[in-house]
Amino acid sequence: MPGPDDNLSPIAPLRLPVFRMLWTTWLMANVCMWMNDVAAAWMMTSLTTSPIWVALVQTASTLPVFLLGLPSGALADNLDRKRYYLVTQLWVAVVATLLSVVVFLGVVTPALLLALTFANGIGLALRWPVFSAIVPELVPRAQLPAALGLNGVSMNASRIIGPLLAGALIASAGSAWVFLLNALLSLGAAVIITRWHREHKPNPLGRERLMTAMRVGWQYVTQSYLLKGVLLRIWIFFFHSTALLALLALLARGMQGGGAGTFTLLLASMGAGAIVSTAFLPRLRRRYSRDGLVLRGAALQGLAMAAMSLTDQVGVAVPAMFLGGAAWITTANTLSVSIQMGLPDWVRARGMSIYQMAIMGASASGAALWGQIATWTSVPVTLGIAAVSGVVAMALANRLMPDAGLEDDLTPKRIFPAPLIEAPPAQGHVMVMVEYLVDPLRAADFRHLMVNESRRSRLRHGALSWELLHDINDPGRFVEVIVDESWTDHLRRFDRVTAADVALRDRKLAFHLGEAPPRVTRSLMESTVRAG
Repeated sequence: MPGPDDNLSPIAPLRLPVFRMLWTTWLMANVCMWMNDVAAAWMMTSLTTSPIWVALVQTASTLPVFLLGLPSGALADNLDRKRYYLVTQLWVAVVATLLSVVVFLGVVTPALLLALTFANGIGLALRWPVFSAIVPELVPRAQLPAALGLNGVSMNASRIIGPLLAGALIASAGSAWVFLLNALLSLGAAVIITRWHREHKPNPLGRERLMTAMRVGWQYVTQSYLLKGVLLRIWIFFFHSTALLALLALLARGMQGGGAGTFTLLLASMGAGAIVSTAFLPRLRRRYSRDGLVLRGAALQGLAMAAMSLTDQVGVAVPAMFLGGAAWITTANTLSVSIQMGLPDWVRARGMSIYQMAIMGASASGAALWGQIATWTSVPVTLGIAAVSGVVAMALANRLMPDAGLEDDLTPKRIFPAPLIEAPPAQGHVMVMVEYLVDPLRAADFRHLMVNESRRSRLRHGALSWELLHDINDPGRFVEVIVDESWTDHLRRFDRVTAADVALRDRKLAFHLGEAPPRVTRSLMESTVRAG
């Protein structure tokens, strides 16, 4: 019989059959990703020696996630997540098949390789948000950090397995066979997904329109101090750390006795460092604050990059990459747990897609920038610049936007009855006005609460706009004005209430005078006339 400590151990989620099954598909998907990246990067070095072309392989694989992350997250929050996840695997399988065909036929060019790598990245853009949204529904909340840690293990085990498989196949048979194996593994993962028995429960209000869902997801993140802090830090870390991955193939070629085997060994060393460090993450989270742990991760990554910039010896490079892997998983897991804890389920895929957009956008732009700097200077100089600037930037982020250390209670609370009307309007914006009567001596405190907290809460729930009106003739009368895109979107806000929102409502009511509750009126905005 497992005890409490067993339930919170780093491997506890693997005892759950559904999590174990889908984690296996995630491992297979990540193996395919690394096989594709290794084979594409190595093939590019055989097609051209220009650093910018080699670095653009990393850009092509990550840019689609930056461009398509939010739409894919919106779809994952509205569609059947099982079917959506299945489609992403089939997409990757088709692209891998096309890659193997063009390589077998000997018609691949640098431009074509980048185009197909970009197409493979589209599959990643579609897949990552939906899996991130699935994980919290598979495990208890207390096991979520461990589940996310295991996802990191999957990523980094694949960082070992994928390059080893790719390197062995490249050396023995050629890159075409790597892409073909990638296609077969992707199909295998798709078959496993079909065995997942998940009941999709459509929203009674129907699906949100794609553009509305994207807007609401973006608003939720941008109106959260916690989430904006996470995005800033993850952007800084990956923008600088991607210099090492983007230029690693060139570093491997330049080492004594360097070749495809060296490239594979260095990637595997990074993956091993990440896997080993996962066992220490629970202890590190208890010992250090989020900001302290992230800064230490950035410093360790900088140290690894500095070592790689100064050596051409494999014996030095392997432990440096091991440290880099430990830094990667420590920073990424810490921030991933932070953002997952700050997202309710109804917007989780969109929030995680924006998080992934930050990672991939930073990686894509960073790879292009560092590749260009390496073209102007040299690879070692570029890594040295990235190492120093990454630590400095993270320290500044901690100073300018520190972690408040508070988490909202996002437990769903359906305690506010939705309004019922005989003929709901089919179209048109809806204006909601809430009238508060406040002691004029407490007006400044009430205004601060409304502007700094109520406004953000309303916008996070999807409101188009928010305003606070103060009666000129009556200094104790305030009117909160919320505009929703439609009547249906107004009703959706009642399904998004959390325990934190209830607590905020109680704080607002503490200012309200009189026994009667604040007066609420709802109006259909039939027309808007603008001057000029």
